[in-house]
Amino acid sequence: MKCGKPVNETEEYCSECRYRERKFIRGRSVFLYNAQMKNSLLRYKYYGSREYGKYYAESMCRYVGRDIKSWRPDVIIPVPLHRRKKRMRGFNQAADLAERIGKILGIPVAEDVIYKSRETRSQKKLDAEERKKNLRNAFQAAGPVTGLRILVVDDVYTTGSTVEAMAECLLENGAKAVFFVTLCTGNI
Repeated sequence: MKCGKPVNETEEYCSECRYRERKFIRGRSVFLYNAQMKNSLLRYKYYGSREYGKYYAESMCRYVGRDIKSWRPDVIIPVPLHRRKKRMRGFNQAADLAERIGKILGIPVAEDVIYKSRETRSQKKLDAEERKKNLRNAFQAAGPVTGLRILVVDDVYTTGSTVEAMAECLLENGAKAVFFVTLCTGNI
């Protein structure tokens, strides 16, 4: 298993990982992105239910914490929001999850190492190719990552475009390895 998407017992990789080389080493997700999780995430991200972050992070650590520790990350880096979107929303959900996971697992979190250099369209309504194009060169390194094993944290993994764009930026700036964990995984 590479990206953490569910596969049947005869498959090692999902159809996307089987045919595409990935920049990240491995990733895990906790929940399927179904109607219940979609509604829960909407309340968390847009309607002030920030207390959900505690449950989400605890679930992530409970179900994939052993995997995370086995990867031996030096630092956790949340997927950044563009400053305008962060200002509108009031917080970055990936940073909230990263901080909570870091506290539970004793791994430092660095929010200032990478930033979103330009505003991008929402990924929700884009197909796989549009997502990849939308994120091309959207992330820039702002701090040193040379030789670091990095854990990227985000809320939802669908095609992997966000994690791939982050991993590409981090590896180009000297990261040793990139792993990821997300709350949910799903298909577009």
